[in-house]
Amino acid sequence: MINKCFCGSDDTFEQCCKPIIDGTQSAPTAQALMRSRYSAYVVVASQYLINSTHISQRANYSKTDIEAWAKESHWQKLEIIDCKKGLLDDSVGEVEFKAYYKDSKNTFQIHHEKSVFKKENGDWFYVSGIIPAH
Repeated sequence: MINKCFCGSDDTFEQCCKPIIDGTQSAPTAQALMRSRYSAYVVVASQYLINSTHISQRANYSKTDIEAWAKESHWQKLEIIDCKKGLLDDSVGEVEFKAYYKDSKNTFQIHHEKSVFKKENGDWFYVSGIIPAH
């Protein structure tokens, strides 16, 4: 049995998110970048998470903190709720998602976010996210 990618696509990790995380392939859409970033948390690719964050926002993130959260969390699944723009010919996009995980105390958590992405020189970057009110 072939395991599907962590991001929930029907492809394997090696076919889906790994080439984006490894830098051998660019994310073609904002959603593809979002999916690869989720998978990067699963495989603790903290440098990729920093590199795929827009340069204007990188100072707001600590590689050590990202790595600690990624390692202490038990990632369950990614649910894409909505996408606005973020396609091949777009320069901005928004992806609303829920990331399901168990925290360091084994308590089930849901990280719900509307993420904003920007495309520069052919590459997508994470810019910011807001937590929707429930």
